[in-house]
This record gives sequence, structure tokens and C-alpha cells, in this order.
Amino acid sequence: MNTSVRRLLVVDDEPFNLEIIAEHLEGDHYDIVTAGDGEEAWSILKEASGEDFDALILDRMMPRLDGLDLLKRIKQEARFRHLPVKTAAAAKEQVLEGIRNGAYYYLTKPFDGEVLATVVRAAVVDRVAWQEMAQAAAVEPQALRLLTDAQFRFQTLAEARHLAAALATCLPDWPNAGLGLLEMFVNAVEHGNLGIALDEKAALLKAGRWEAEVGRRLALPEYRDKWVQVHYRHSGDAIVVHVRDDGPGFDWRAYLDFDPRRAFEPNGRGIALARQLCFPDLEYVGAGNEVRVTVRLAG
Repeated sequence: MNTSVRRLLVVDDEPFNLEIIAEHLEGDHYDIVTAGDGEEAWSILKEASGEDFDALILDRMMPRLDGLDLLKRIKQEARFRHLPVKTAAAAKEQVLEGIRNGAYYYLTKPFDGEVLATVVRAAVVDRVAWQEMAQAAAVEPQALRLLTDAQFRFQTLAEARHLAAALATCLPDWPNAGLGLLEMFVNAVEHGNLGIALDEKAALLKAGRWEAEVGRRLALPEYRDKWVQVHYRHSGDAIVVHVRDDGPGFDWRAYLDFDPRRAFEPNGRGIALARQLCFPDLEYVGAGNEVRVTVRLAG
């Protein structure tokens, strides 16, 4: 992950909560900007470029403009669409309402410092991965759009990001498509080929060791010959991307939709995100080590 200082916008009408959040995140050396309500936060965001903030921590109940209404404004702006938003929620209904409006990370009050730091770190990891993928997509050769049938294979997270960026340029709404492909490719590496379980990844994210552990496992003899295979096919009216890893598969049914019971965990939302943001026609094949997405083309 890019090690430059990451900037957070924290929005809460209680000054004490702003102080607590800043204190809990102090060890990670973020540049923290605060706002006392939704209107103030919206003014700050409007004056910023789309890349000025890496994550937003948002209270739900605030005067002038509450958290949910601010979230709706943010997600309607293309430049903020991929800004990770963490919001407070207590009930299942609140979580589901937030999901429908684009919040995928959740916290409960009073804040647990360890959980807060882990969730923010996970969101920033996702943000940096998307930024790197978007930068790579901007320089990918446009000739890739002429592909009709192609096979690819990769092993590393860096290769996953490069391929997601390249193939995204062939798809409509490439920023969302790139994010969805990246989620699928990373899952195939970490969970499929390397066998990193959901709770293991949560612990690695908490310790800031996730990418280091992926690199360590890739160097082990038992993983050196495992690949992620990708088949890309453009049939004229649709594009199909088929991904297969060399792992044993998993019970994918529990991950197709965003489960509110996992809302407060730092990971485990990638497949649901891919479906909701860009690939409604996403289906798993067999044991779960193969996934296929179909993108319908207009015209």
C-alpha cells in the first residue's frame, strides 16, 4: 500500500466524539479534518477535489444535515462515488438503509479504539487499491478494447491490480467495473489460492500485515504453482469474464449479498460490493473456485 499520509474527514456534532476518534487513530498518523455537522462537511467536500480524502467517518444523527442525507449527496457526485464511508449504526434496519445509500463500513458507539482503527485501515487499503487501479487504467492501451477472446493468468496482488485495470477499460462504467474485477481477483488470490480465511484476514488487517502475509505465502513451495486463470470473451452484445483459482472453493452463497451481521467487520464485503456496484449478473460455478460475470452491452 502507498505509505503517504492518508487524509480522513470526520463528521460529528459532538466535539467529544471528534476528540475520541482522533485519539484512537493517532498511532496511524492520519491527517484528520473535522466537521461539526453535515452541512459543514458538504462545504469541505465541495471545495476539495475528488482525491483529497481517503475515507469519511460519518455520524448518523446531526443537526442541519444528518448523516444519511449527506451520504446521499456524496454518492450522487461522481468524484466522491468511490470514497469509503464509515457510519454509526445500531440496528439492522439502520445498516440496511446505509447499504442502500452506499455506506459499507460500520461502527458502533461508544467507539472501540481497536475496532475503529482496524475498520479505518481496511477502508484505506481498499481506497488505495482502487486509486492505483484507476491510475493504471488511465494509461492502459486503448487497443485492449478490440479484444474478442483472451486468456490471462496471474499470482500476485500487483498482477491482479494491473489486469483489473486493463480489462476495466473494455467495460462500460470502467471505474465501478474495475473495482468489481479487483475484488474478484484479490479474492481468488488470497482466499482461493493462498487459503487465507476471513477471520485470518481480519487479524492481518488489524496488525497491518495483510499484504506482507500474502507475499510470504506466495514464496512458499506449496503455493508457487497456483494461478488465477481469467478468460475474457466479447461476443458483441455482452462481455463475459470467467475467473478460476486453484483453491478448493468455498460456500459462496453466504457472501452474495451484504449481511448486516458482518457489517461491523473490516472485511468480507467484496463479493457483495462487486454485485451491487457493477456486476448484477455474477454467478459462482461448482465448488466456488470459479466465478463468472456477464456485462450486457447497450446498442
